[in-house]
Amino acid sequence: MTTRLATRFKACAEQGRAALVTFITAGDPDHDTSLALLKALPGAGADVIELGVPFTDPMADGPAIQAAGLRALKAGQTLAKTLAMVREFRAGEADTPVVLMGYYNPIYIYGVERFLKDAKEAGVDGLIVVDLPPEEDNELCLPALKAGLDFIRLATPTTDDRRLPAVLANTAGFVYYVSITGITGAATPDADVVGQAVARIKRHTGLPVAVGFGVKTPAQAAAIAAGADGVVVGSALIDALRGSLDAGERATPATVPAVTGLVSALAEAVRGVARAAAE
Repeated sequence: MTTRLATRFKACAEQGRAALVTFITAGDPDHDTSLALLKALPGAGADVIELGVPFTDPMADGPAIQAAGLRALKAGQTLAKTLAMVREFRAGEADTPVVLMGYYNPIYIYGVERFLKDAKEAGVDGLIVVDLPPEEDNELCLPALKAGLDFIRLATPTTDDRRLPAVLANTAGFVYYVSITGITGAATPDADVVGQAVARIKRHTGLPVAVGFGVKTPAQAAAIAAGADGVVVGSALIDALRGSLDAGERATPATVPAVTGLVSALAEAVRGVARAAAE
């Protein structure tokens, strides 16, 4: 069975361009605004959507995404509500892949078997669980693959050629290359270094390689798009959302347009690299 992720990355490759992967936190700043934003992302140019599952101890996330998670939790967001959001999104959008990104604890509490069943039925396509290493594949990775969900693994600048095969062994959908060492949104990636790293990873796998952590501007997205199969943008979108909130951190009429406007600019930049390459 061909997955939505495989179909979307194949379509982007056939167009000679990278995919734009956008990250938002489910329930930030509230459920209804977050759902409206989720529904608006494909039209703004998002090829793949990563939906963050808020958690109280997000060790890999920088201040922007940590704050987004806290806003979402304060507004009452739960894993069950996140799955319901995906279900409602799927009612009107059948093609755009949705990947849940987060930590194992909420899934463990929900119950792995129940979670995988509910996630698949809701229309989730893949999982990124940043605190489960390959040594723990029996916990979630292998059951997820059996349930028909892609399990996307992170590779980092410190993942050497000895470690890489273990990281890639059960990876599906795409490989997420973390372009910097440290937390999300903390630094700016060097496009040349990233291109070399992507080429190294692709010597070990036929999967698409998407690059994230630190990509903030359309110009940076375009630079990364020249050497990667996908460009992931998260903290910059969360910053745009935060800048639209009122003094009480509540949504305003500017909230959804603030994010979709940036997504459109990023999408144009990523597609611009393809047009230049195709000419």
